[in-house]
Amino acid sequence: MQDLTSGSLSRHLLKTSSFMLVAMVFQTLYVLIDLYWVGRLGTDAVAAVAVSGNLMFVVLAATQMLGVGTTTLVSHAVGRKDHDTARLVFNQSLGLSATLGLLFFAIAAALTTPYANTLSADAETASLARDYLRWFVPSLALQFPLVAMGAALRGTGNFKPGMIVQSATIVINIVLAPVLVFGWGTGVALGVAGAAIATLVAIVVGNVWMTLYFRPHESYLKFAPSQMPPRRHLWTDMLKVGLPAGAEFGLMSVYLVIIYAVSRPFGASAQAGFGIGMRIIQACFMPVVALGFAVAPVAGQNFGARRPERVRQTFYVAAGMAAAGMVLVFLVSQFAAAGMVGVFTNEAAVVAVGEEYLRIVSWSFMASGVIFVASSMFQAMGNTIPSLVSSFTRIVGTAIPVLFLSRMPGFSLRWVWLLSAVTVFAQMALSLLLLRREFRRRLTFAADATASPAPL
Repeated sequence: MQDLTSGSLSRHLLKTSSFMLVAMVFQTLYVLIDLYWVGRLGTDAVAAVAVSGNLMFVVLAATQMLGVGTTTLVSHAVGRKDHDTARLVFNQSLGLSATLGLLFFAIAAALTTPYANTLSADAETASLARDYLRWFVPSLALQFPLVAMGAALRGTGNFKPGMIVQSATIVINIVLAPVLVFGWGTGVALGVAGAAIATLVAIVVGNVWMTLYFRPHESYLKFAPSQMPPRRHLWTDMLKVGLPAGAEFGLMSVYLVIIYAVSRPFGASAQAGFGIGMRIIQACFMPVVALGFAVAPVAGQNFGARRPERVRQTFYVAAGMAAAGMVLVFLVSQFAAAGMVGVFTNEAAVVAVGEEYLRIVSWSFMASGVIFVASSMFQAMGNTIPSLVSSFTRIVGTAIPVLFLSRMPGFSLRWVWLLSAVTVFAQMALSLLLLRREFRRRLTFAADATASPAPL
């Protein structure tokens, strides 16, 4: 356990972010290398994985709900020096993760075929998507306990185990993917299914490995089977904080379904170009994601310790870091978009769609970085509804016009990219207004705080 309620906030954010960033770098390598190998199989394979990848946002929504609720409650308990409650929350989170994982697996397995058939641009893409999902769905279900364990450790300020395990599992995935996809050394080429099997093997190893961090006698958090059966008030508390945060990713999933639906008439090349562009953006955003993972426990522990000035300072320092980092990503996207997309495909039509997408949406990257930090602050203070409101406003403000525009003569995907970029700035403005209100409403214990602001 690491006490984040004293000392330099900049140092805490940089240290905790660095652990997450190492894992994110490996995650970036996995995303790009996996896409590279699948790209060697052709446009239909890339489109199939892109369509299947939308389910990842469904799981991200559910695991975000679980992770945010766990990190927030554990960090508040740690800030109050309440060890017993922190341990109870951890074990309740494990029980909730098992329930959600099994529920997801049952539903996703039943809907695999209609899902692939509905969103794919042609029969070949749909067939490949079904092959991929057959193995990808179990790996997604196993993300739930892995996220719960990692989120609990982050709440205690311990980021190192998550970094080690996630990095190692990604290395396993990177090594296994070409072996299974192309049959290197085995002579059995499994195609897109091989990429999904590599992911499944890595996630199984990750779950087993992560459990080892909770077994030593001196561990701050330990497994207690008697504390895992549902306790309504704790599940309610976790879901109250986590549901709005998870709903944000759920909205993103709905948005992606709409994008894939309106892009169907443009063919597999358009879907593949958008899919590659999305993967590149996910990779470029990893530093901000790592920073956001650091913001929540740092601000959360200080919120639990009733240190209002440190809570505010956490946002100001982190927002500045995020905006600065996104300037570099914006410049790279403007000058090297075609080259980045071209790494994963040699199809001119695919490159054209991906390049246009990256050049346009990159104008909103700095605003997106600030939004991400603001969302983490809402999580830290235990009220994620404002973040959901701003996300809902943006998604609706994009999705409804897109559905309307798609019916107009001369409709182009460029219209979608432009609208998406503009609405991000509206979301940032709304997020900042709501965060200012939350600071006034929830940091009301200022009179109780006796410590002076920490150095930046």
